[in-house]
Amino acid sequence: MPESLPRLEPVGPQRGRPAALAVVAHGGSANGTDSAGLRGLPYWRMVPFARALARTDGLAVFLLRYRLRGWNGVARDAARDADEMLTDLHGRHPGVPIALVGHSMGGRAVLHAAGGAGVRAVAALAPWLDGTDPVEQLAGRSLLIAHGDRERTTDPRESLAYAVRAREVTDRVARFDVLGDGHAMLRRAREWHALVTRFVLGELGLAAEDPAIADAMRQPCPDGLQVPLPGAR
Repeated sequence: MPESLPRLEPVGPQRGRPAALAVVAHGGSANGTDSAGLRGLPYWRMVPFARALARTDGLAVFLLRYRLRGWNGVARDAARDADEMLTDLHGRHPGVPIALVGHSMGGRAVLHAAGGAGVRAVAALAPWLDGTDPVEQLAGRSLLIAHGDRERTTDPRESLAYAVRAREVTDRVARFDVLGDGHAMLRRAREWHALVTRFVLGELGLAAEDPAIADAMRQPCPDGLQVPLPGAR
C-alpha cells in the first residue's frame, strides 16, 4: 500500500536549534502511483549531496521522501509533498532560512515549492521541465540550475529557457553547464557536490558567497545562464 504521508529523513547530526535548514529531494518518474517507500537509485543519487551539506555546523539537513513515485500530471504529487514538508519544517523552526536542492523530478518539485515560507535558495540539478512550470514563486529567492551536456533524460534547453524566465522575477539566477556529464551526475560527481554546497552555504550565510556563482548572477542574460562549470578545487 502507498505510504499515507511524505516525510523528512534527517541526515547527519541534528543538534539543538539549527542556524539554517536544507531539504534534498530525489528524482522519480513522470507517472507512478505506487509507493515511493523503497530506496531506489534516485534516492541514493542524492545521499552524497545531503551528506556533503551535513558536514557544516549549524545546518540541519533532510532528505525528502515522497508518498508516491510519480509526478502524475496535474496532481503534482512530488510538489505537493514538498509543500507539505516545508510547511511543517517552517512551523518547527520559524524564522530559520531554508535551502532546497532537487534532482530531475525533485528539481521540478523544489522549484514549484520555492515560494514556501523561509525558503531563501533553490538548486535544481538536471531538472525535469516542460515549459509550463511557473517562475513567480521564485521572487526574492536565489536560484542555481546545473545541467550536464551529455544529458539524455531531461532537456537542458528547457532548464535554460526556465532560467531566462526566472531572471524576470529575480536577478539572483545562475545556471551552469556541466561539461562531460549526464543525468546520473557520476563523471564529475565531486564538482556537482561542491557547486551545490558552495551555493547553499553562501546563500544561507554559513560561508562566504562563492565568486563563480556570484559572477554568473551578475552577468547579463543569457551569459550567466550558460556558464561552464569550473573544475574541482
